[in-house]
This record gives sequence, C-alpha cells and structure tokens, in this order.
Amino acid sequence: MGTRRALLKCVFFIILAAVVVFFIYMNTAGECGRWDHRRRTGELTGAASGSQWEDPGPYHVAYPRNYKFIMDDTQTCKSTTPFLILMVPVAPGDAAARDLIRQTWGGENPVLGHLVETVFVTGLPGGAHAEQTQEKLREESRLHRDLIQSNFQDSYHNLTIKTMVMLEWLAKHCTESAFVVKVDSDVLLHVRNLLKLLLEPGTAKRNYMTGLVWWHSPVLRNPFNKFYMPRCVIAESEYPPYPLGMAYVMSLDLPGKILGASLQIKPIFIEDAHLGMCLKRLGISPTDPPRRDMFIVKPTHPLNSCSLSKVVAVTTTSPSQMRRYWERSREEVRC
Repeated sequence: MGTRRALLKCVFFIILAAVVVFFIYMNTAGECGRWDHRRRTGELTGAASGSQWEDPGPYHVAYPRNYKFIMDDTQTCKSTTPFLILMVPVAPGDAAARDLIRQTWGGENPVLGHLVETVFVTGLPGGAHAEQTQEKLREESRLHRDLIQSNFQDSYHNLTIKTMVMLEWLAKHCTESAFVVKVDSDVLLHVRNLLKLLLEPGTAKRNYMTGLVWWHSPVLRNPFNKFYMPRCVIAESEYPPYPLGMAYVMSLDLPGKILGASLQIKPIFIEDAHLGMCLKRLGISPTDPPRRDMFIVKPTHPLNSCSLSKVVAVTTTSPSQMRRYWERSREEVRC
C-alpha cells in the first residue's frame, strides 16, 4: 500500500511539472507571437524603433529611448581629462556602497602619475520612499559631485538601459580620455594593476575591450533559469564573445561605436551579452587579459596577499571584506 501511494505521488508530481513547463512554453510562444504580430503589422518599425516600445516584453528592454540626464554635476571630462574613468553603476538608495568606494579604490588619484576619476551612474528610485531617496541623492550630489542620474526606472531588468545611458554620457563628454572601466559596486578594483595593464606597450588604444571574456556562453533554454532566452528572441545556441559585466575595460572610442551598432539590434535584458552582440555587429572582438586571474568573478575566499597583488578586479561578499582586501592590496608583496 505504501509503495502504491509513493508511486501515485511520484506520478502526480511528474504530471504537475509537465503542466507547468507546458504553460511556460505556451506563454513564451504567445509572447513571441505577439511581438511578431506587432512587427508585421507595423507597430514596430525596425530594430531602431525602441522609442515606441511601451511594453518590450520580458526579454527585451525599452532602449533606445530619449532618456534624459536629470542629475549631472560632475566635472569629470568637462573641466578635467582623466586618463582612466571608473564608472560604477549603483542603485539609487545604495549610498553606503558609494561611500565605501570613495573611501577605498574609487578615491585613489593620481595613480602611476595619471589622472583617475570615479563617477557613479544611477536611475530613478522606486517604491514607497522614492522621493526621500531622490532628495538624499540630490544632497549627495551636491556634496561629492560624482553622480550622474538618468530618468529610467532603476532595476535589475533595466541594467542594459543603465549601460547604454552610461555609454551615451561617455560618448558625449569623454572622447579625449583614454579608457573607462565599468565596475560593479561589490567588486574590488585594483586600480594600480589596471593602470599597469593599460600602460603596457602592447595594449591597444582603439577598439579595445577586455575583462573576463566568455567566448562560448550558451543561450540558456531552461525556462526556470533567470537568464532564459527563447529561440524566437535569439536563434543561435551561443552568444557572441563578451566580457562579464562584473568589470570590463574599453578604450573611449568604443562607446560611440557601440551606440551606433545598437540601433540595429533589439536590446536584450542581459547587458553584457547585449554588448557582445553590438561588438559582433562592429566586427570587433574582446581581448583576453594577459592572465585569467586578473578578473575573478567567483573567488575562493579569503584571498591571500599574493593573489590580491595580481588581481585587477574581484567580486567581494561584504563591505568589510572589500575594505580589508583594499587595505591589503596596497601592501608591497613578493610572491
């Protein structure tokens, strides 16, 4: 009797799982079908018609759009010409992360005799306390003058928009500078090691992009994965090569080129993969760093002093760990 009951229970869960998968599949097919209908009937007029997307669906984002900069009091690239710009996308309410970066690697300047400046990028806050958060941002901007804010809704799904807005700002203001590094707020950046890499004679000055490059990143077809992409959005089995979003470096001729290429590509919500698609359209390939241990996305903590002395960017698990790692990274180490 017990065996029979267990078997029936197992069959029930198998059927339930099949039904869930079926409904997810039908929903995906419906979403793809609705987009295709809108495209064929003229509601979407080509890949560059992002300004018309009131509802881009779950896999794309509404960009290009006429987003505006509503806060931009920084003098970076206006009254200064830094060799390297540290560009940090961050949530509007995460003042603690910004302060920590200002107190650690984001406050290092000059480095190896070169001007380095840090800028934080954010969108509009949401939720019940949005206006209070916005007022705090205004005060923070008046105090530090290192914030730029655009009028898109800041969210994880809109990271591609945040990245493209960042590129717009760079293309408008920073063409006289040499390099930019986009770096997440939970990443320790070893600025001195990055400068050493960029000053190497073999480092390209144009069409250059590096980081932890994923060369054969599969397009995930499991509908339960948060990075799921149906075939109607991307038919290929692999994304073009791209550097992982935790930290990537580019020469400052690229933002304008990427923006131009993006007009021909419907932007997906996976921001680093979207950049890879733009690079492919440009016929540009990212460059592997000289060593794979320069960019570490999933380190085994704690890192020893030798590893810290070689790293360019590494993901951390807490503010206290970032501070400790930064302090140790400044020590002279032989290994």
